[in-house]
Amino acid sequence: MKCPKCHSQNLRVIETRSSNDHLTTRRRRICENCQFRFSTQESVLLSLPKVRKKNGQKEVFSKSKILHGLQAACAKRPVNKEQLNQIVTRIVDWAEKSFSEEVSSCDIGLRVLSGLMEVDQVASVRFASVHQNFSNLDDFVSQLGNMEHE
Repeated sequence: MKCPKCHSQNLRVIETRSSNDHLTTRRRRICENCQFRFSTQESVLLSLPKVRKKNGQKEVFSKSKILHGLQAACAKRPVNKEQLNQIVTRIVDWAEKSFSEEVSSCDIGLRVLSGLMEVDQVASVRFASVHQNFSNLDDFVSQLGNMEHE
């Protein structure tokens, strides 16, 4: 690594902070030559599987896509960002440990649904209506019946 100001390689780490998920580390550095201080951020590169969609296409695993779906389901519900981030983290951990090359979008959707059930049942029904393509009121009633049995 080089100093962004003078390009010297004579650097020293002043402070190190780890993020809550322990996948990102922030370091405060100082150049011994010009005394310029700057921050760097290191993150772990995960090897996540590809996602196999219902139509057979494969796409890159996207934490942001999962989070976006969770946020849409939880709109105007008493669910905080930390709870949503915890669900995403659990799904990413599961995907990383459970599969080598690919995972189905249906399996991911079921994990999201399970995580939402723990946090907010109304949000889980909202998510299920999109994920499972509800087409009429009977689909909602059936989902509510399933939730009651669980």
